[in-house]
Amino acid sequence: MSRQYEFSWDFIGDVDEGRPNLGNTTRIEVYRLFQYTLRDVLEERYGTETADRILYDAGFKAGINFCTHLIGKVDDLGTFVENVKQALLDLNVGILRVESADVDKLTFNLTVAEDLDCSGLPDMGHAVCTYDEGFIAGIFYAHSGQKLEVKETDCWCTGDRTCRFLVKPKAA
Repeated sequence: MSRQYEFSWDFIGDVDEGRPNLGNTTRIEVYRLFQYTLRDVLEERYGTETADRILYDAGFKAGINFCTHLIGKVDDLGTFVENVKQALLDLNVGILRVESADVDKLTFNLTVAEDLDCSGLPDMGHAVCTYDEGFIAGIFYAHSGQKLEVKETDCWCTGDRTCRFLVKPKAA
């Protein structure tokens, strides 16, 4: 099957050439308008579970590409995490912090403060950062080559003031 929109880094484009006056920034409202209208249409057409799976998978693909093009190959996990933290800060995506890590068991507790997806949204009674779960899984996959399970355990939209993610090996 021929695909017209298979992702490649070319879709990022040459921002300096294409936006010489506006540059590479926009307001968070525009990002959220895109994300939550897309989520709404996906949910209307396919149901919540499938919409979440699509967003997770898109985040996974984005996490891999983020690392490939913005982080590069880094063998040391500590250096890799520091590079990811700095890139997320530089891009104003969020403030990543590792709360705990068991490198031998590949289990991590991470927080992302001022998260691009949800910080400042009302309490909805459920977590909303499905795309971020996939993104974090993609980041770890890009580094380790292993698919890990990522689940948001705390979210701004559940009344918490930071997003917290549990990263662990996928259950057999």
